[in-house]
Amino acid sequence: MVRGIKTKRKELPLIHLFPNALTLAAICAGLTAIRLSALGSVDLAVALIILACVLDGLDGRVARALGIESLIGAELDSLADFLNFGIAPALILYFWSLQSAPEIGWIAVLAYALCCVLRLARFNVGMKSDDGPDKRFFQGVPSPAGALLALAPFFLHRALPGFPTVPPVAIAGYLVLVGLLMVSNLPTFSLKSERIYVDHAPYVLLSAAAGLAALAVYPWTTLALFDAGYLMSLAFAYRASKKPTADPEV
Repeated sequence: MVRGIKTKRKELPLIHLFPNALTLAAICAGLTAIRLSALGSVDLAVALIILACVLDGLDGRVARALGIESLIGAELDSLADFLNFGIAPALILYFWSLQSAPEIGWIAVLAYALCCVLRLARFNVGMKSDDGPDKRFFQGVPSPAGALLALAPFFLHRALPGFPTVPPVAIAGYLVLVGLLMVSNLPTFSLKSERIYVDHAPYVLLSAAAGLAALAVYPWTTLALFDAGYLMSLAFAYRASKKPTADPEV
């Protein structure tokens, strides 16, 4: 028996853990949002959902920038999306309004969550397929956008304090409608494939900065306007999807 032989352990650069750490942080944000909404702190819960949206946009981009995309990271991202954008928004609405009509409200929560998980499953299968849909568009409303759309009744309630309270049954119906938009075949714009002219970049950056400033000063009005603008973009996406892609030059 040979003694004293040590096997060399495989080393991993610490930076490689960063994308998955962002995803885990997003999961913590979603779970905490559920807890806060159950305690009545809906404003903070919504803020954590927005933070989860930001982290969701960062983790994949950081992994691609570092060249360290992994199957585990992809699975974590999908699970985080279901929690943060499928479960948390629906429960926030339930604790805020829908528990006044518990039976109908809970049916709406279940319907929305199931639509979200089906949408994510379809997206994951499409990503593994070489002959998927037009890469310029998503098929159905993406789950982060769906979460923000689902929370629109709360945004309007906070942006317009004097506006009449929306009945829980109407909010339940709206939540189901958003769920159906996620599993629909409706084309929606994919920012990953959008391109701009180089000389337009400063204007885009200034617009983004102005949007962040508006979000910081007038958060509820800004979020409500975002939802309205996104719903309007669905018509433009449908129209653009009917136009054939330009043939490559021979």
